[in-house]
Amino acid sequence: MTQQDEQATAMPDYAAARFHMVECQVRPNKVTDQRLVDSMMEVPRELFVPKAARGIAYVDDEIAIGPGRFLLEPMVFARMLQAAELKSTDVVLDIGCGTGYSTAVIARIAATVVGIESDAALAQQATSALGEVGADNAIVINAPTTAGYPAQAPYDVIVFNGTVAEVPAGIADQLAEGGRMVAAVLGTRGVGEVKLFRREGGVLSSRVLFEAKPPLLPGFEPKPVFEF
Repeated sequence: MTQQDEQATAMPDYAAARFHMVECQVRPNKVTDQRLVDSMMEVPRELFVPKAARGIAYVDDEIAIGPGRFLLEPMVFARMLQAAELKSTDVVLDIGCGTGYSTAVIARIAATVVGIESDAALAQQATSALGEVGADNAIVINAPTTAGYPAQAPYDVIVFNGTVAEVPAGIADQLAEGGRMVAAVLGTRGVGEVKLFRREGGVLSSRVLFEAKPPLLPGFEPKPVFEF
C-alpha cells in the first residue's frame, strides 16, 4: 500500500457519517420534509466544529463549539426546523448561530438567512465556513443575540439555537404576520419544551411540540429570583 493509499484509508469518511446521521437519527424521528433531509445530507457538519472534534461531528448529541456553546443534537435541530415549515421565499433570523451550521442548513431552503452571534470568534468562524460551503444568501452579524436583529425585520421565521427561559418580546415583535418562530423554552420544574409560535391577525400564539432541553443559550438564562 502506498503512502497516499494509507492516508486515504486513515481519513474519516464524513459522507458516510453524514448519511448515517440522516438515516439513523433524523428520518426515524418524524422528520419527513425532504428539502430539510436533503440539506442536512449536503451540508458538511464537520466544517462547523473544532478540528479536534471533527471525528464526532455526526454523533447524536450536542457538540461543544466554544465556551458554553454547542451545536444542537441533529434530531432536535431537524425537528425544530421542520416545525418552522421553511419556504423558499422566507427571510429567516437564526439566533445564536454559533459556527454557522444551522445557518448553512437553512440557507439551502430559504431565500435569505441572517445569523446573529454574540461571540466574535464564533461569528468569524461562521462567516468563513459559510463562504466555504457557498451559502451566499446568508450573512452573520456579530451583535448581542438578546435583541434579535431589527434592522432586517420582519422575519418569516425565527429560530433559537439553544434553550431560553423565555422569548423576549422585542424578538417576538420582529416576527412577520404569518411568521413562525421555534424555540426550546424552559417549562415548569425545569423541563424543556420546544414550542412553535405563530403570528396570525397580529396575535402571537404558541403550542408545545415535544420535550427537549438543549443547552441554555447565553443571555437567555432565567432571571434571578430574590426571596425575602
